[in-house]
Amino acid sequence: MTSWINSLSKRGYIGSYHYEKDAKYRPFSALLPEGSNPKMLYVKLVLLILMCGSFVSLLNSPSIHHDDEHLTQSSAGVPRVSYEPDDTRYVSDVTVDWPKISKAMQLVAGAEHGGGGARVALLNFDDDEVQQWSTVLPRTAAAVARLERAGSNVTWEHLYPEWIDEEELYHAPTCPDLPEPAVDADGDGEEVAVFDVVAVKLPCRRGGSWSKDVARLHLQLAAARLAATRGRGGAAAHVLVVSASRCFPIPNLFRCRDEVAPRDGDVWLYRPDADALRRDLALPVGSCRLAMPFSALAEPHVAPAAPAAPPRREAYATILHSEELYACGALVAAQSIRMASASGAPSEPERDMVALVDETISARHRGALEAAGWKVRAIRRVRNPRAAADAYNEWNYSKFWLWSLTEYDRVVFLDADLLVQRPMAPLFAMPEVSATANHGTLFNSGVMVVEPCGCTLRLLMDHIADIDSYNGGDQGYLNEVFSWWHRLPSHANYMKHFWEGDSGERLAAARRAVLAAEPAVALAVHFVGMKPWFCFRDYDCNWNSPQLRQFASDEAHARWWRAHDAMPAALQGFCLLDERQKALLRWDAAEARAANFSDGHWRVPIADPRRNICATAAGDGEAAAACVEREIKNRRVEGNRVTTSYAKLIDNF
Repeated sequence: MTSWINSLSKRGYIGSYHYEKDAKYRPFSALLPEGSNPKMLYVKLVLLILMCGSFVSLLNSPSIHHDDEHLTQSSAGVPRVSYEPDDTRYVSDVTVDWPKISKAMQLVAGAEHGGGGARVALLNFDDDEVQQWSTVLPRTAAAVARLERAGSNVTWEHLYPEWIDEEELYHAPTCPDLPEPAVDADGDGEEVAVFDVVAVKLPCRRGGSWSKDVARLHLQLAAARLAATRGRGGAAAHVLVVSASRCFPIPNLFRCRDEVAPRDGDVWLYRPDADALRRDLALPVGSCRLAMPFSALAEPHVAPAAPAAPPRREAYATILHSEELYACGALVAAQSIRMASASGAPSEPERDMVALVDETISARHRGALEAAGWKVRAIRRVRNPRAAADAYNEWNYSKFWLWSLTEYDRVVFLDADLLVQRPMAPLFAMPEVSATANHGTLFNSGVMVVEPCGCTLRLLMDHIADIDSYNGGDQGYLNEVFSWWHRLPSHANYMKHFWEGDSGERLAAARRAVLAAEPAVALAVHFVGMKPWFCFRDYDCNWNSPQLRQFASDEAHARWWRAHDAMPAALQGFCLLDERQKALLRWDAAEARAANFSDGHWRVPIADPRRNICATAAGDGEAAAACVEREIKNRRVEGNRVTTSYAKLIDNF
């Protein structure tokens, strides 16, 4: 693993195009003979426009469009149209490396056919490549798989909308249709029933996000469907993928653990698990629909009485790379998991809780995590090469170590700033990567379902230097790698955030409906903004900051403190405030008083006993000088990492 990180280097994949204008070019000059009267140009232009208009009218006349084959309406209200001849979305400019294709086919033929005779479906290969396949691999029986293209107006935003009506209060969410593949008849005029290999050639865009491409997704889903439905004896067919090496296949559809051999140049060969493939193909095509029904979170989860298969190994996991910022949160998160699990079904299996901690976490804090119920696992920090020194996201690529937990089949990751309120058991039935929506087409990585695998970890490590993250952190990176993610109901990871445009009545209703509901309706609450342990317990200190007020909720704040109070007193000692943070809180309250904020939280007298407890003295016995009360005059404390970090988080929220 060390060699992976040390060998990472930045590689540029920026395509540039230069367009030049011919200075001698004169528009419409071809319409006039040399030496003609220029006034004739306008007459000819008028005639040309009239002729074009007549032609367009003829094309759209009922006599020509006598059926609806050229325009159908998808279930999501996005029209699917016939594509134009110059539609290049599905075109791949990868040069087929025939020796590598032959080598991959030998692996298939050698395993199943004693040297040849494999049936192959060719998807998205052009006519010349189909002919070349028959020439290079004459012992294979190749048939062309046809795929109607998705309409050019079906975009990634249609597949991954920012918001859907999860509770179906107005209408059930729907997704655009992506046509399914069909296979040409063989030499006897009959459609081929089974295949040993499905070969697909994928496009790889040079600009923007190559992984978030409708055509590329459509082709991979079509190949997976052929493999799942046309394999021999109920097994899945092999899948051979041809793509530019930097544009790897969808890792949670074609899993690296199913590779027959390591990638060879631009060629990947998989033998997928048929059951897993069929399960994946039953999911919505994107986040345009929930991957699990909203009602699945409304009732207590009941585990199967007698599972047919051996029980899976499952665990909760969190990651800690700053004891000062997140150790207290991880302790309370563990307490909340245990409290929520105790309220679930008696037959629910007990799951491990694993905390991945880097070398900066002290032995004292590791001992506290173990006392709270976490199994502590040491990891090496992974630096984000695009983060500034000491930035909040400098070390959050350490989250990739989740995929090293290979003793578990499935892991539900939880950020340390979450409070679990109800059993999270329903999430363990979901595939990788299942998560809630964040904004735009993106998922939030604070709660996500992953399937640990060493080769997936290596994939993540290998591309650190060449994949851009929209927010410079792990969330943006993971959204590029796992662009085909599955939408969980928002209550699985309820963001403690209220949009500035909402009215006061709507904000109050949202708090009552979710954060103040008894019993709780959200599985977990995500504390965005200033964390509860950095506030006095009397109220949510986000109220006193103009930039952080959008994250304020006294109801969520109070619930977090109830879980805190349920911990042993020795663990509560890890949630004390240092003197600098106390000074910051006093400063914010004074500023809110001067601004006369209408919520009036600045009027609340502080009774939190931590106000008079010195965190340093209670922790490691350093000099009492560290416990001298500080004051802030005319400005905030310089270098306060908490304030600096959350200011940057808000900019990227």
